[in-house]
Amino acid sequence: MLKRAGEDACRAVAAGATAPAPHISLLLAGGDGTRLRDLTREVAGRPIPKQYCRLLRGSSLLEATLARARRFSTRANIRVVVNRDHLELAREQLRDLPEDSIFIQPHNLDTGPGLLFSLLQIERATPDAVVAAFPTDHYVEDDGAFIRHVRRAAAAIARMPDRIAILGAAPDRPETGYGYILPAGAAGMGDGIFNVEAFTEKPDLPAAGALIARGGLWNTFVMVFRLSRMMDLLARFAPEGFGPMLALRDAPEKAADIYASIRAWNFSTHFLARIPRHLLMVEVTGVGWSDWGTRESIERTYRTLNLVPFWNQARAVSHQAAG
Repeated sequence: MLKRAGEDACRAVAAGATAPAPHISLLLAGGDGTRLRDLTREVAGRPIPKQYCRLLRGSSLLEATLARARRFSTRANIRVVVNRDHLELAREQLRDLPEDSIFIQPHNLDTGPGLLFSLLQIERATPDAVVAAFPTDHYVEDDGAFIRHVRRAAAAIARMPDRIAILGAAPDRPETGYGYILPAGAAGMGDGIFNVEAFTEKPDLPAAGALIARGGLWNTFVMVFRLSRMMDLLARFAPEGFGPMLALRDAPEKAADIYASIRAWNFSTHFLARIPRHLLMVEVTGVGWSDWGTRESIERTYRTLNLVPFWNQARAVSHQAAG
């Protein structure tokens, strides 16, 4: 009996040692969406950030991203970073999440501080996490197919845990408002997973065309990574942004003071562009992905879906009535 109990205990220890790391979905909802304020004023009656505006099928982009993330993580493992001045909007749309799943940063300082602020909070509770970061201002037509690509990225990180996997969408046109990821050859993990040669943020039109001709993909900014590895790389390659926020590890209540003393910085430009050899690119096709950063990009998606934007319909009716 004692021998069997000892064997059971050993098996339990071994099982615990090989237990999979928790998968945390981090939704990035801290943007101010200033370029779309005219449109969101038309739709919502006030100029709210685009991720909170119900722009298609009665849902906001935040709500759509939340539904998508629940295909990757359990409800208990979803986190969202928002700005304090958007908290009223956020709480209504995130009412199904526990209060402590919502990270409230003092204000928006671009993607660098927003991501690091969130990762430091995840680290306190789940230092062994595998994190999937999802922007909340993107449109995806096929959520199931998209999350299958996210799972491919997670599987790649399980095999190469020192890399950061980033999803790249196949472009259908040169686009100057997107970032591009240039592949450096297959990574040896099946079709559509590449090493990375370079990362270019918002090139001009000729450069965008040249990048596409060389196999460059659009940066979706959806990333999958081991949290501990991401923190190591940030400390090495972005110390000017990483260092000042480390006080949050032991004193999260100092967030307002820290945010008042640091500058905005962009995660893509000031970090990802510095670490191409530490990245893996996972090619994404057939999911209907678009970054809804402009009215033009939103209305392009509507045309693809053979729909007329409802705000244009309302304007047409108003003009007819006035006539």
